[in-house]
Amino acid sequence: MKYVEMSKQVLEHVGGVDNLNYVEHCATRLRLHYNNEKLINEEALKGIENTLGVIKKAGQVQIIIGPNVNEAYNDFLEVSGWKEGQNNETGSAKEAEEPQKMSFMNYLNKFGNFMAAVFMPIVPALIAGGIILAVKNLLINYFGLDMESGTAVIIDAIFNAAFTFLPVYLGFTMARRLKMEPILGAVLGALLVSSNISGQEGLSFLGIGIPAVDYSTSVLPVMLGVGLMYFVDKFFKKVIPEIVIYFLKPLLTMIIVVPITLIVLGPIGTLLSDYVGSGITTLMSTIGGLAMPVFAVAYPYMVMFGLDKAIMPIGFNSVATIGYDPAIMVMGFISNLCIGGSALAAATSIKNDKAKKGMIVSSGVTALCGVTEPAFYGALITRPKILIGTAIGAASAGLVAGIFGLKSYIMGGTPGLFTAMFFIDNQGGLGNLFLAAIVGIVGVVVSYISCRIIISRTKSTEKAE
Repeated sequence: MKYVEMSKQVLEHVGGVDNLNYVEHCATRLRLHYNNEKLINEEALKGIENTLGVIKKAGQVQIIIGPNVNEAYNDFLEVSGWKEGQNNETGSAKEAEEPQKMSFMNYLNKFGNFMAAVFMPIVPALIAGGIILAVKNLLINYFGLDMESGTAVIIDAIFNAAFTFLPVYLGFTMARRLKMEPILGAVLGALLVSSNISGQEGLSFLGIGIPAVDYSTSVLPVMLGVGLMYFVDKFFKKVIPEIVIYFLKPLLTMIIVVPITLIVLGPIGTLLSDYVGSGITTLMSTIGGLAMPVFAVAYPYMVMFGLDKAIMPIGFNSVATIGYDPAIMVMGFISNLCIGGSALAAATSIKNDKAKKGMIVSSGVTALCGVTEPAFYGALITRPKILIGTAIGAASAGLVAGIFGLKSYIMGGTPGLFTAMFFIDNQGGLGNLFLAAIVGIVGVVVSYISCRIIISRTKSTEKAE
């Protein structure tokens, strides 16, 4: 239990377990939602060992841990006694705070935090499924693997388990984030992808026709359905007597939610998905050469504010509707590699502190593999001039990607060298992967050289002064 001592200190400086109303984590951050901001000691949190930084916003404090965040999360649960699904909104941090004015950024942050809680838990499954599909395509196209062989069938099964049943996982995580019984969200997702419903013609409910829709790998239909479930569930909690609520509430909830989802929300969600997919395709095919450099430069700051999670559904939707993602994974791939190259450049400027230099090199390599927080917060954000070099690299690589139309055929997370096989097309073709390699080399090399020039000029200026 590596993070026990850290957890004790974090718990102390966030005002104790009674000041928490929700605990979760994303790919690199322990996210603690609090009741009373006055009890948060941000400066003390920043000095805790085994943490890489602290971000406080939108009713939560985020402790940056890095790739071992799941271990830190479990240790924090053990130390604090917090139970998953616990709701402590009426717990002690009792002095009512003055209501804060909600700006557009506050709402955007809340939306991003919500999407992080919904999508991040399923990312490991998507990464595994996506990479193994790419491996299968390579084996079939270049190593003679029989498409009908048991090996190919099992690999396909792993991929399908990760992606075809995406509505099941989304239903579960979204219901859990909305503090409902997560299994009901999963049941709704499972119903949508079941062979009796998905893509079936001629279905009806009480004489009302149900449109035939293929829900496998879909995103919006189950999210709209679980959103409706939240309000239905909330209503039944108020009106059903406690003695029978355990039996009646789930039954009545599903009786109401399922038909409305199948008849109205599911088809609407599918139609919206198609429009979004077409819009992104049009955008990237017309002004991708201009848009992608801007997206790639902005991406690190989107991660900083959690907005990268808010746009993840766009990428999932693109893969589900048009078969690839031309924007979200691409901009993340470029940005993360440029941050890695910039961190390695920053490390070269450190001469007399081997431990610090080693830490920054390690964080740079980690960024190249897709996890950027250690490099961004530990090496770059305190050296703002270096970030100019990061932006130059991202814009250069983004220009190449935008002009030549780089695409990701899998939507996952932590885009970087370890997920490069996401760029292999669905037939196993390597042309897009070679383009990704060129884009990545441009990003890393230009970022590294630009940052080295900036560091050198900065030192020269300081000596002159």
